[in-house]
Amino acid sequence: MMKWAPEAESAIKKVPFFVRKRVRARVEKEAADRGKPMVSLADVKATQRRYLNNMESEVRGYQLDTCFGPNGCPRRAVTNDTLLPRIQALLEKEALLGFLKRTVPGTLRFHHEFRISIADCPNGCSQPQIKDIGILGACVPRVTEEVCSRCEACLDACRETAVAQTEDDDSGPVIDRERCINCGRCIPVCPTGTLATGQQGYRIQLGGKLGRHPRLAMELPALYSEDEVLQVIRDCLALYKQRSRRGERFADLLTAEDLEAYARHGCFPASGRTSPT
Repeated sequence: MMKWAPEAESAIKKVPFFVRKRVRARVEKEAADRGKPMVSLADVKATQRRYLNNMESEVRGYQLDTCFGPNGCPRRAVTNDTLLPRIQALLEKEALLGFLKRTVPGTLRFHHEFRISIADCPNGCSQPQIKDIGILGACVPRVTEEVCSRCEACLDACRETAVAQTEDDDSGPVIDRERCINCGRCIPVCPTGTLATGQQGYRIQLGGKLGRHPRLAMELPALYSEDEVLQVIRDCLALYKQRSRRGERFADLLTAEDLEAYARHGCFPASGRTSPT
């Protein structure tokens, strides 16, 4: 990993967060190409100038963000190395850049891009709550028939106070499903196997954004498999292309009624699909 001078780090933090990772990678590449062992403030400013002057050529139609990835997050709720490349391939196939060029009047900007975020756990380090589509790994704990030692390690691990012990010595822990966010942190600390992995999958949140009129994403009330996640993305992109006229954010096109229809029937009102595949 390339080193950064303190003043360079300060400068990159002033870049808008939704393109900061992309600009940072470009700064490091250009500095490395020049044989520099450390990124300087001059490197950041030079790359920024080129980036801003050629912004339209840098727009690719979508942004796909992740958190720490398969080897970096100790709290990941789902172990999966195929979802990211499959979403990447789907987005390329959807040709969003061409769609934006046809519909957006004037110069394309980064804020026109469709944004998807994948988080390995409910901590949401990749900020799925403010993206067009947010995907969060989830692991539902289940109580087995193994005898509980009543060590209360699960109570200590749960930050949501969703796990409790009963007064009955023969009973295991009780999980409050309303409080539980399916992070799975209670499972590995259980020494007896009383708590084990149940259903694993993904929570999906739709229609988040920042800007002048911010809105947190709305969540679909289910856990989705990898294939189902991809179908939800296809359906969202179909709705986006159907309703977008000048590069609006998905949040401005998606209604609460749309979300309710999808939760009930697996399709948006105008999509023509009757159930997820």
